[in-house]
Amino acid sequence: MTARPTAPEVATGAVPAGSASALFTPLRLRSVTLPNRVAMAPMCQYSAGPDGLPTDWHRIHLGARAVGGAGLVLTEATAVLPEGRISPQDTGLWSDAHVDAWRPITAFISEQGAVPGVQLAHAGFKASTYRPWARHRGGVPDAGGGWTPVGPGTEPFAPAYRIPAALDTDGVAAVVDAFAAAATRAVAAGFEAIELHSAHGYLLHEFLSPLSNHRTDEYGGTLTNRMRLPLAVARAVRAAVGPDVPVLARISATDWVPDGWSVADSVLLATELATAGVDLVDCSSGGVLPSAPVPVGPGYQVPLAARIRREAGVPTGAVGLITEPEQAEEIVASGQADLVLLGRELLRDPYWPQRAAARLGAAPDRPAQYLRAWE
Repeated sequence: MTARPTAPEVATGAVPAGSASALFTPLRLRSVTLPNRVAMAPMCQYSAGPDGLPTDWHRIHLGARAVGGAGLVLTEATAVLPEGRISPQDTGLWSDAHVDAWRPITAFISEQGAVPGVQLAHAGFKASTYRPWARHRGGVPDAGGGWTPVGPGTEPFAPAYRIPAALDTDGVAAVVDAFAAAATRAVAAGFEAIELHSAHGYLLHEFLSPLSNHRTDEYGGTLTNRMRLPLAVARAVRAAVGPDVPVLARISATDWVPDGWSVADSVLLATELATAGVDLVDCSSGGVLPSAPVPVGPGYQVPLAARIRREAGVPTGAVGLITEPEQAEEIVASGQADLVLLGRELLRDPYWPQRAAARLGAAPDRPAQYLRAWE
């Protein structure tokens, strides 16, 4: 299939004056240009085999969003180690077999003019759990294909979850190496952007949050110590992929509780992540506690992205109940974020970007095979 033409390059974060739509202007991240500011957020599909290999489901699921016009298509949380999977049905990138399995998927996404990106992840103490529609809840036992998870300590995420083993310093170093190795494989598999999952109560967030990190060594206690692992991962991944590949980081910008990780902490983290080679901070929230008083509503996390962008001076992505084209347009046009990530809305409508472009006065990027629908 003939690839769609690529968008002209613009400076990172810049919206050209006089553009019909800020949302549908290109975004340059290092050597990669996103054709627009709409990204598909990582969403777990729980549909891989026990070996973590992507399936036809992933090819169709991710490919459909590229056909639908998203500028950046991010995979689900893809584990850097087998024990880093959320469920036994999660995808991975811990072996060369995964490289071969991902290649046709990334190739198809690229052919549609979208940028294929992978979210590299380690689930930490939230690993070895049943997928959401399973009859059981909580931790998967060894007999059911589960394993012992790891974390900053031995406290489980919730009573129904498995008790983790505390990572020692060698284990922490092995996690850093695993992220770097997976990033190298990702580039070999055709991914053009890497996102580091440091949110939602998974391993890197567990080290950041004082609610889950009670260590007394160099990885616990002070904010500097709690940031040590995520920053080491960011530096290792940047070194592994070289200077041209964009690296993003998804963070939980707040735990939504007074004694937890705060937005002020995230401003400092974002500044350090940028120094470590991260190009854009994807601002989500919560997840380290089984329940928290999250003020869920349309665009409820956008102010987090806006504050981090303003105070840390780094490009940000906004995510969370962004559903309407005009809403997404305002986020980018007003400078609250450089990128809008859609999750459930793209599950409901893979062609949301095309519909949004038409409503906002931009030219919809429709594949030639579908043009007869508008004749």
